[in-house]
Amino acid sequence: MNNTWNKIIYKVGSTFYDKFFNTGIFLKTRKRIFQKAPFQSNQKILYVGIGTGADLELINYGDFDITAIDYSPDMLAKAKRKFEHSSIEFLEMDAQNMTFEDESFDYIVASLILSVVPDENKCFGEMIRVLKKDGRILIFDKFAAKNQKLTLTKKLLRPFISILGTDIGRSFEVLFSKNKHRLNILKDDQVMLRGMYRYIEVIKVN
Repeated sequence: MNNTWNKIIYKVGSTFYDKFFNTGIFLKTRKRIFQKAPFQSNQKILYVGIGTGADLELINYGDFDITAIDYSPDMLAKAKRKFEHSSIEFLEMDAQNMTFEDESFDYIVASLILSVVPDENKCFGEMIRVLKKDGRILIFDKFAAKNQKLTLTKKLLRPFISILGTDIGRSFEVLFSKNKHRLNILKDDQVMLRGMYRYIEVIKVN
């Protein structure tokens, strides 16, 4: 997985992304998570890896100050077309190297992004950097099971699945441990496919 390959993968994926990830169990789960997001009108919200804008469709986006970034110009173009009459600012940007100032946002939504970027540690670190103190990161993604080693099947499948632009073996616990002095976990729920997908909410304390 690298940026160049991801652009190729998501150029192709942009043509069918909504048909798979914005329907069925994915849509049901996303509705359950994001329609209850506690955003307020005076807060700045950043969507990291917005894709085709599927998560934006679930909120009253006109009520908020929203910036949305994605590294794939093809995915971003889909999102822009959906919300062309909105005030949402769409930017083509690498989530591993954001150009925003420190502590720019009150909320960050990280939906299905930490499992697809080449370096999840850099991406998570950037989210923390641009998040205000007492701000929150809302994470919906797939992670390896807590305190369990990957099964042999997953170990064998992992390199092949990564060719499709996603990693099934990343550990949130490892990711969090490198930043635990700056964050507290407010919520960690298993939400889909027997806990493979989790909804995690963290707050920046330092």
